[in-house]
Amino acid sequence: MAPQLQNKERQIGEILVGTCSWTDPTLIKSGRFYPASAKSAEARLQFYASQFQLVEVDSTYYAMPNEATAKLWVERTGAAFTFDIKAFRLFTMHPTPLTSLPKDIGEALPKDTAQKKNIYQKDLPSEAVKELWGRFERALLPLDSAGKLGVVLFQFPPWYYPGDEQRDYMLSCTEKLKQYRIAIEFRHNSWVNEKNRERTLAFLRDNRLPFVCVDEPQGFKSSVPPIAEATSDVSLVRFHGRNRETWEKQGIGPAERFNYLYSEEELREWSPKIKELADKTKQCHVLFNNCYEDKAVANARQMRLMVD
Repeated sequence: MAPQLQNKERQIGEILVGTCSWTDPTLIKSGRFYPASAKSAEARLQFYASQFQLVEVDSTYYAMPNEATAKLWVERTGAAFTFDIKAFRLFTMHPTPLTSLPKDIGEALPKDTAQKKNIYQKDLPSEAVKELWGRFERALLPLDSAGKLGVVLFQFPPWYYPGDEQRDYMLSCTEKLKQYRIAIEFRHNSWVNEKNRERTLAFLRDNRLPFVCVDEPQGFKSSVPPIAEATSDVSLVRFHGRNRETWEKQGIGPAERFNYLYSEEELREWSPKIKELADKTKQCHVLFNNCYEDKAVANARQMRLMVD
């Protein structure tokens, strides 16, 4: 077992490294990270937090979080641990299965809406949308109160193109969650192409919205180039792997899509960029989303050694 991380006071320019899941079934099944004794959800989170100081919660994209669960996360991690939270899919313009809504809200929907398989915000009554935002905000309060909430990640879909309406929507998200820090990840390269890059980065800087730097397969419209930019006092880098064969493949799960192990050479391309981002910000979050078996934790450990 690796030595347990010690709690410490946050430092300016600190680099936190972690993964985008600690519960992925392929990671647990691999048997190459968790000790045999870590059989429960509590034990696995406690072990994970002994190895890393940062994790991204991906489950909050698929279903609304709740306050009770957030309290358990607080109790099971040390004082210096940080959770980045992925925004619920309805808030980022993704099609949302009706079954992923809280039961009471789903049952109160108009009949024509309740018959749909997938919905968008525009399909819901304004009262229901307001209630969902309120519940999401309240669910994160235990993490925020404990000083363990990092950013709320808004990952917009590949069909979300640059425009005034889109920028206004991002600002409305900051108003709805104004006590938290929102970070923005784009999935269409038009946001940072030659025409729009400076305007996009200026918009984010002017509104203190962290730009999420990414490493991912290139050559697709959904490919954002691996640029390193800091637009707020928190910087983020997310590693999605470089698996071109699965990047836009339909009908597969996230683990298969991001099945990729970075080489040491590929990671070293980023280590000076990460250090530079950290020098420009109070904190730099480095997250590995190649969560297939133990590939994310292996690469996260490698990167932590490179940037320490």
